[in-house]
Amino acid sequence: MITTSTPFHIVIVGGGIAGLTAAIALRGPNRKIIVLEQSRLNKEIGAMISLQPNATKIFYETWCLGNELNTSRSMVDQGFRVYSSEGELVNEVPLTTNTQYGASRVLWHRKDLHDALKRAVLSPSTVAGDLVEIRVSSRVVRCDPWGGVVTLESGEEVRGDIIIGADGMVLCSHSNLRKIVVGDGPTPMPTGLSEKEFCDKINPRAPFTSMVVAHDCRLIMGPGREGDVFGIVALVPDERMDEDPNATQSWVSEGKLDKLMETFSEFPRWITDIFKHSPDIGLWQLRDIEPLNTWHRGRLFLIGDAAHAMLPTQGQGASQAIEDSEALGAFFKEIMEPPSLAEITRPLSVMSSYDKQDTFQSRYARAGLIQGYSRQAARPGTVKHEKTVIMKPDEFMAFNSMYNGAKEWLRSERSLAGLA
Repeated sequence: MITTSTPFHIVIVGGGIAGLTAAIALRGPNRKIIVLEQSRLNKEIGAMISLQPNATKIFYETWCLGNELNTSRSMVDQGFRVYSSEGELVNEVPLTTNTQYGASRVLWHRKDLHDALKRAVLSPSTVAGDLVEIRVSSRVVRCDPWGGVVTLESGEEVRGDIIIGADGMVLCSHSNLRKIVVGDGPTPMPTGLSEKEFCDKINPRAPFTSMVVAHDCRLIMGPGREGDVFGIVALVPDERMDEDPNATQSWVSEGKLDKLMETFSEFPRWITDIFKHSPDIGLWQLRDIEPLNTWHRGRLFLIGDAAHAMLPTQGQGASQAIEDSEALGAFFKEIMEPPSLAEITRPLSVMSSYDKQDTFQSRYARAGLIQGYSRQAARPGTVKHEKTVIMKPDEFMAFNSMYNGAKEWLRSERSLAGLA
């Protein structure tokens, strides 16, 4: 294939799941992609992660990542099992996702998924086009969104025809590209909940996501690595963990086993005994944020948590980042030469703007709805002072999962609006 001498330069800030999937989606002929990651990428934090059918469909069907993912020791989730705080099984929801949603809900250890995505990004056989360059220890401190320039902590300037901000929510050491797009607001607010996440080697377990639910506490558990690892996420109110909700640096810290045991003292012993086997406990304060006015400014476009951070109650955070990446690939598919600012702005506006007359045109509308659903799913799991579980884990799953890519979503929305 004959290409122009000047490639389409793409700079991606952030080497997590959002950044790596953006690189996969945007690879193509005559494109030069650089991923700038502030860490050394030698330790991906976190434990278990689930991707929903809307995301795994993109992995396996749109991007054909089967070869890269086949060795990642993933597990297909067969369903949800919901227990009361007394240990009684009160609901079981089978996930017959292959027929209902076109793909499965899949469980990974976060490091295994991250490693598989790195292999896909760096593999010459994944998609056509030049290989992606991943640069670690490259913290972005400034960005000119109109000129398409990011400045690293070292003083080096990196130029791109488009800059993808995949650097997460603006907390602690994140590079703050979101602030360049929307200014100072809205501010991520503590939800009153903190999340404890940990893994421990135990015997293989059934491929189900299990939840134990009380009024203001819940446990979400699931296996990984073909049953060799069991991950637990414990949602507890901040006040039970002695957390300062106004301290921006407190969102990640070390959790205390005795405090965890005290918080879940009402839960059955077969649950709390598992806590004792964890070698360490990490504490994440969960932050909620209202939808931003826009996701882009000039040549800068935000994706993932930087654009639409959401609570983990729907398991859609990473899946929505993957949807963002698929949309970038779809809208920029035909652009092979360095685009003008106008050529950049139009597809970004379609993806991220919100107009009361044209909500069908945006990724913004769908991600905003799922943000809201995640907030609703964080409501108390029982009536206060009662033990009857009212939470429904599959309440929004049909809307979330029945998604077939950005362009199909636009066609569907136009059809519903009578504009097809």
